[in-house]
Formats: sequence, C-alpha cells, structure tokens
Amino acid sequence: MEARVKHIIWDWNGTLLDDNHAVIQAVNAVCAHFKRGTITHAEWQEIYTRPVSVSYSTLLGTELTVADWANVDRLYHQAYRALLHTCGLQRGADSALQGWRNAGGSQSLLSMFFHTELLPLVTQLGIADLFARIDGLREQTGGDTKVEYLRRHLADLGKQPDEVVLIGDITDDAEAAAQLGVDCVLVSVGAMTRRRLQTTGAPVVDSVPEALDLLRAA
Repeated sequence: MEARVKHIIWDWNGTLLDDNHAVIQAVNAVCAHFKRGTITHAEWQEIYTRPVSVSYSTLLGTELTVADWANVDRLYHQAYRALLHTCGLQRGADSALQGWRNAGGSQSLLSMFFHTELLPLVTQLGIADLFARIDGLREQTGGDTKVEYLRRHLADLGKQPDEVVLIGDITDDAEAAAQLGVDCVLVSVGAMTRRRLQTTGAPVVDSVPEALDLLRAA
C-alpha cells in the first residue's frame, strides 16, 4: 500500500453499511418465492459473486434469463427496502470517516445500490458531507461488475488510479481495482468470507478502522 494515497473510494453495502441481516432476509424472500429452502448468511457468503445473477443461478439451481433476473432483483430489493430502516453503519465507520477527513484526506462513495435511494440514506445517517462525491447505480436493474462504474467514478473525481485506494468487501472490488491500477483493501465484514477475499491477493482486514490503520501505516 502506497503512502501517496490521499483519497479513499468507499464501497457502501457490507463495507460502510452493516446490512448483513437485511441482505440474508431479502435473499430468503427470493428463496421463498421460488419454493427453495432458506439459507444462512454464512452460506450466502460462499455463493455470492458478481454478476449477482450468477449467484442466484447457483442458489436456485437454474440458469436465469434476463427477465428472470429482473424479477429476482425486484423481489430482493422489495424485501431489502423494507428492512433498510434497521441498518446502520459498521462498527467504527463513523469515527473512521471523520478521522480520515480531519487528517486532511479526501474520500468518495461508489455504491452499486440505486443512486436515488442511496443519497437520502447517506444523508439520514449523517455522513453525506464527508464525501467529495457520491455515486450509486443509475440503471433500473443492478448486479453487474464494478469496473466500468469505478472507471467513470475516477474520471468524474479527476483522480489518477495511483492516487486512490478502494475499500470494499467482495472480490469484485479487488478485481475492478486491479484492472484499473487502483490499490484495494478488503474488509471481511460483509458479503464474502475472509478466505474468499484472500484469494484476490489484496490486503484483508476485519473492520473499517483496521483498513484505515493499514493506510496510515503505509
């Protein structure tokens, strides 16, 4: 990790937002619709991948058409939205964000959650003014890989890849970062197990504050 890094691009779901309980309940709502038995969060951590449609093909044991995936995505987010009010920030995330800014660092938020819903949620949690830029998904159906969204986010920020680090919670974060020459730190508090995260070769830590400790130690 390079000491020159002055800007952090944060992932949202599972990284800054502690939504694991809402995620697994929403996944199980999809399971119930398709008459598939419920699963645990630990089991979902082993299945989850991007594109997310591949995860549901594995979960449901069938290939999904475009229409199938749109239906699954709708069912999932309908259940997920009903639980969003129960979700808060990850342990230590608020103070970590404040501390990075107070130390002179800049940061932005790049989420694959819907932009029109992301903005009010971040504002409600009282952290919107800590970010130089906030970008969410602007399409109607999500679940794609992050690389092109990251490329656009960098361009809109006016940052070079070697100036930033991406902090996320899934292998796709590391893969997108690697394709664009961006450093990445992964936190094992979200959608994937530490074992799976370690396969990327990116540094893996167990909390948001530990991710910042790693950057400061670089």
